Amino acid sequence: MMESGETGRSMVPDQDGQECRFFVSYSGVKLPIAPDALSNRNTFIRAWFDRAGMLSGFDKLVYGEVELSHRYQYHGNGRLRRAEIVMLDEEPATMNFDETGSQLS
Repeated sequence: MMESGETGRSMVPDQDGQECRFFVSYSGVKLPIAPDALSNRNTFIRAWFDRAGMLSGFDKLVYGEVELSHRYQYHGNGRLRRAEIVMLDEEPATMNFDETGSQLS
């Protein structure tokens, strides 16, 4: 799970009550940026967190287009239940996991 200070948090949750945060790279997960700082960025990550603070999904945007998208669902014990991955010009991939974290075939 990504952690954050107040800087990169959006002020308004989306319609599902999820919080949106913005990051400029994979290595910058501890320092999200403010939404108004995105105008000078060609590439950034837009991530959503549920009310419990769990990462529910993210999009990697490059020049305004979604290049990579992940969506996550969790079991009641907090372990990953399902991951959906969509990459530009590729077939979507879905992975399912049991409550122990083992991938199902």
